[in-house]
Amino acid sequence: MNRTIRIGDREISRIGLGTNRLTETPANIGFIRAAVEAGIDMIDSAHLYTGGASERTIGAALAATPRRPIVATKGGFARGEGKRALLAEQIEQSLRALRVDRIDLYYLHRVDPDTPLEESVGLIAEYRAAGKIDNVGLSQVGVAEIESAQRIVPISAVQNQFNLAERGWDEVVDYCTSQGIAFVPFFPLRAAHPGLAEIARRNGTSPSQITLAWLLRRSPQMLPIPGTLSIEHLRENVAAIDIELSDAEFDALS
Repeated sequence: MNRTIRIGDREISRIGLGTNRLTETPANIGFIRAAVEAGIDMIDSAHLYTGGASERTIGAALAATPRRPIVATKGGFARGEGKRALLAEQIEQSLRALRVDRIDLYYLHRVDPDTPLEESVGLIAEYRAAGKIDNVGLSQVGVAEIESAQRIVPISAVQNQFNLAERGWDEVVDYCTSQGIAFVPFFPLRAAHPGLAEIARRNGTSPSQITLAWLLRRSPQMLPIPGTLSIEHLRENVAAIDIELSDAEFDALS
């Protein structure tokens, strides 16, 4: 199984970190630095996470770190926020909060029902052309929306809800695999499977690690971003990349 995946021109580890509960405290600044030291190459945030504190904490933590991971963030979640003026304001706020001149990966957080996809993605493409965004992503989208966006700008990543319990985006996973687009499942640890505990016991691992191992095998373009505020839990998540499920185990979970 491949241990790395390519985002733009960078090769990174296939386990990232979600930060939707990250608040701005000295302890959490230290946690982000420890996460990078533990091998995290992708930190995922959003303009709306913890009222902007997630982005500010990441910005403070990485301001003086020699090894810098890819930092992904998102904007345009609520209805109406996909419009050019509002989305541009959120991009500018994210640049300031993260203390960067260029965002590594920027997602349109949701397709705005009040705004044509071309308008929202077109604005992000303009920021990319200006050198303020490196890679572009989409969240909670189908294949048709990805294809529409790709006619405007290259799409490097798609972030949809996907896990052992919720597999409604199988078609998108397969499409991203065929196109070399990173598929970034959020809430990756949600699982409800009768065989999970027994497979974990046989492998001497936790059920969460088996859940991540299943995702990693599901597609070579899979890049889970489990969220945690515990360095011990983070190290456990990272270790899942070394678990090789047997064909029978993978089929049983699938």
